[in-house]
Amino acid sequence: MRVMSVVGTRPEAIKMAPVIRALQTHPNMNSLLCLTAQHREMLDQVLQIFAIKADFDLDLMQPSQTLNGLSSRIFESIDELLASAKPDVVLVHGDTTTAFVTSVACFHRNIPVGHVEAGLRTYDLLRPFPEEMNRRISDLVATYLFAPTERAKQNLLAEGVMSDEIHVTGNTIVDSLRFMIAKIDEDFELQLRLAERFPALPSRRKLILVTGHRRESFGPGFERICQGLSRIAERGDVELVYPLHLNPNVAKPVNNILGRARHVHLIPPVDYMTFVHLLSRAAVVITDSGGVQEEAVSLGKRVLVMRELTERPEGIEAGLAHLVGTDPNLICSKFEGIMEVGEETSPEAHQSIYGDGNAASRIVAALAKSYGLQDRSAPERTMSICMA
Repeated sequence: MRVMSVVGTRPEAIKMAPVIRALQTHPNMNSLLCLTAQHREMLDQVLQIFAIKADFDLDLMQPSQTLNGLSSRIFESIDELLASAKPDVVLVHGDTTTAFVTSVACFHRNIPVGHVEAGLRTYDLLRPFPEEMNRRISDLVATYLFAPTERAKQNLLAEGVMSDEIHVTGNTIVDSLRFMIAKIDEDFELQLRLAERFPALPSRRKLILVTGHRRESFGPGFERICQGLSRIAERGDVELVYPLHLNPNVAKPVNNILGRARHVHLIPPVDYMTFVHLLSRAAVVITDSGGVQEEAVSLGKRVLVMRELTERPEGIEAGLAHLVGTDPNLICSKFEGIMEVGEETSPEAHQSIYGDGNAASRIVAALAKSYGLQDRSAPERTMSICMA
């Protein structure tokens, strides 16, 4: 069985790495990896951490690329690759332009698509933009829908998807997160090196980890976000660490407003291992990222979600995440409330909200079963091999 995984961005690579590793260990599967390199930065580093090599690299990123320009390049390049590689099934992930275009290209060639992280919804096509549309189209044409949660499955059923096409697997981000934490925990010298990267952070202050990049917040939205963050930094008992996205629509307002703010550390984008280290140290996480919501909640962290809507409501329902949009007053008031009641909870109490670390093995097992392939190893054993 020839399974091609198509990845375009750093988050896709992080979330698909466990699946690719699990495919590689299956005796009856031939795993192929194609990079569109929709975002070139940091993509190769993720593959290196997980010891994965690409079979095909389309290298399609261009400076100041538009969504339509990128889509047209992916359509042309991926179609040629599908014709030559002849995969039996193609796996895509999430809500990127790579996932949407690849899904449609496969549909045109009658190649089955497996959509990892299917069924997440806000039911507002503009929030997140364009991700909500990308995800819905990928779900529409997919043969295998790997839903991370029961909520995602119910969304798909409500849209008329047949139940035998849906597989609830957990989210692969939990697989990757556990792998990375274990890698750090078992290497004391690595822990020291990671700690030495941030010597300017006083231990008596609480580390607040910030990420932000959402397209729908470009312009006034990011200015309001920065105003809220500036007020939080004035508390005097916190240090804000913000790995700054490379997009100038993000970097410019953030640098203009927070560039000289005390207790705010604007740092270049960090590798995934360093990010997990910072996430583990953080008292509170402030983000507009879907994946970071899942990671933080899985570690029992309190999260402020700088969006009006989220397709990951489970963390909010558990009381760990709070929607604050881009309103600086709401950002500050919710942050103050968290600090008053205590910012962190037990990870064990919330670690299964988005998955138990065996999502990749369930995905591979579902594919193997659909093709009548024998795999005598249990999901837990497959995952131990995958994460080795």
